[in-house]
Amino acid sequence: MLKLAIPVLHVSNSMAAEEFYCKRLGFRTEFAHRVDDAKADPCYMGLTRDGVWLHVSSFSGDGISGGVVNLIVEDVDALHAELVEKGVRIDTGPVDQTWGTREMYVKDADGNSIRFIEQ
Repeated sequence: MLKLAIPVLHVSNSMAAEEFYCKRLGFRTEFAHRVDDAKADPCYMGLTRDGVWLHVSSFSGDGISGGVVNLIVEDVDALHAELVEKGVRIDTGPVDQTWGTREMYVKDADGNSIRFIEQ
């Protein structure tokens, strides 16, 4: 039986990605795997926030930049206020969609879209 899906987003710079996802979006680094610990990249990281996992990778072959991940949230407006306070550039929203959700989108430096959706 299926239990969990963890999206993998491709990033070009693991240090910049860690700064964005952790310092700006509030995730925490759970692990970072590097082939050579003396070099920042390539790197495969596991990130969590509120029990939700994301993986980001700068290894070639682990996806392409410009991916999309949808994250279901309790209160998109409260999250919007938090992210604005941290200086995150909001790409879209918060906006009420015609299909009944309230959504906000941000993009990382590699063009990956992180979509926060309140049902």
